Amino acid sequence: MSNLRIIPRLDIKGPNLIKGIHLEGLRVMGDPQEFALRYYEAGADELVYMDIVASLYGRNNLSDIIRRTADRVFIPITVGGGIRSVDDARHILRSGADKVAINTAAIGRPELITEVSRRFGSQAMVLSIEAKQVGPGKWEAYTDNGRERTGLDVLEWVKRGVELGAGEVLLTSVDREGTRKGFDIDLVRQVSEAVPVPVIASGGMGTLEHFVQAAREGRADAVSMADVLHYQRLTIPDIRAAALAAGLAVRKT
Repeated sequence: MSNLRIIPRLDIKGPNLIKGIHLEGLRVMGDPQEFALRYYEAGADELVYMDIVASLYGRNNLSDIIRRTADRVFIPITVGGGIRSVDDARHILRSGADKVAINTAAIGRPELITEVSRRFGSQAMVLSIEAKQVGPGKWEAYTDNGRERTGLDVLEWVKRGVELGAGEVLLTSVDREGTRKGFDIDLVRQVSEAVPVPVIASGGMGTLEHFVQAAREGRADAVSMADVLHYQRLTIPDIRAAALAAGLAVRKT
C-alpha cells in the first residue's frame, strides 16, 4: 500500500496566493513562493498549484511561478487551470511541473485526457473534478471554480475519465471548500471506490480529525489542504503526527 500523501494546495490569482470560501470571496494571502518553500521544508509530499483565473486569460499563467518553485522545491508539483491542449500541458511540464490537472477542457473534449496521457504518461494526467451535491448521494461536476454546471454526474464522469487515461483524480468539494467543516466523506469514498487510480481529497479540512476521516472513511490516497496551513491553524508536522498516531501509512520525515 502506498503512503498517504499530504499535499498543500496553492490557489493563484496573478502573482498572488489567494484563499476563498466555496472557491469565491478571494483573499490575498501573499507570495506563493514563500508558502511553497515553507511547506516543502515542513515535509509536504507534493504541491498543487491552481490558476483560478485562467479562464479569463484563456491559458494557464503559472509557468514563471512554477519555474521559480521547481528551482527550490524538490517534490512533485501538480498544476491546473486553463490547460486546454497537449501544447499547454507540455509548456507547464517543461516549466517544472510533474503533472497537469485538467477540468474544463477535459469535459469539453474528453479525448484530451487520452492525448495528454499518451504523450506524457498517465501519471502526469490528473483529472480535476469540482463537485457539488445535487441530491442524496448524487453530485454534479462543475467548471469555472464551481460556477458553471455541466450536467455530468461525478461518478459517471470520473469512471469515464479514468478509462480515457487519467492516472489520478483531484476531487474538490465546492460545498465544503474553505469552510473548515470537514471533507464530504460520502463523495470521497464513492469516488475512491469507483476508480482504480489514486484520489486526492480536497475541500473542507479544518481539523486533524478531518484528515484522518478522509483517509480512513473516505479511502482517499492523498489529502489536500489550504486554509489550515495558510492561516497556520495547523502545520504539516501536526498532520503527519496525527496520521501516524491514527495508524495511517504516511511518509516518516
